[in-house]
Amino acid sequence: MTDKSLEFFFDFGSPNAYIAHARLPALLERTGARLIPRPMLLGGVFKATGNTSPAATPCTAKRRHMRTDMQRFIDVHGIEFHFNDAFPINTIAVMRGAMAYLDTPAFPTYVEAVFRAFWADNRDMADPAVIADVLHTAGLDAEDFRARIESTETKQALREATDAAVARGVFGAPSFFVGEAMFFGQDRLDFVERALEAR
Repeated sequence: MTDKSLEFFFDFGSPNAYIAHARLPALLERTGARLIPRPMLLGGVFKATGNTSPAATPCTAKRRHMRTDMQRFIDVHGIEFHFNDAFPINTIAVMRGAMAYLDTPAFPTYVEAVFRAFWADNRDMADPAVIADVLHTAGLDAEDFRARIESTETKQALREATDAAVARGVFGAPSFFVGEAMFFGQDRLDFVERALEAR
């Protein structure tokens, strides 16, 4: 096999998707893989699959351990991180934005700015004023953003992308595909790398 594409299914509201986002550039450089970003609405995935956020587990000890374990990855990989005080945040506006910018030159700038706002700068990205400020700082047009996310085409595209993720077997974020092999969680990126090297 020679196809070294890596599909990355994500929602900005997932801290582990942010950690994956931060780790991916080095992985792509090592493997020569091509990233295919797949925005999806995680709430829609949860609803369709009967899954829930790990943060919603009723087990206090498990929640505490998950935060500790996540911090270990943050420390090992030197990732700038601040757990968002507004978590969980409704991500529908910013995920529509990801769909709207997906095939445009603005997409990498948009994704970097929004992920950073969520998980490094502790911004409430459900607040339209905060979103506008983040976009302005990144050199993006907030008025253009608003027009794009309110379009019927963008809304439908996000619904279809979410449905397609569920149809592939996705139940949470981040999820990755190398060919038809699915890997769930940023803590599985070592397995993702091995799968890419095998191709």
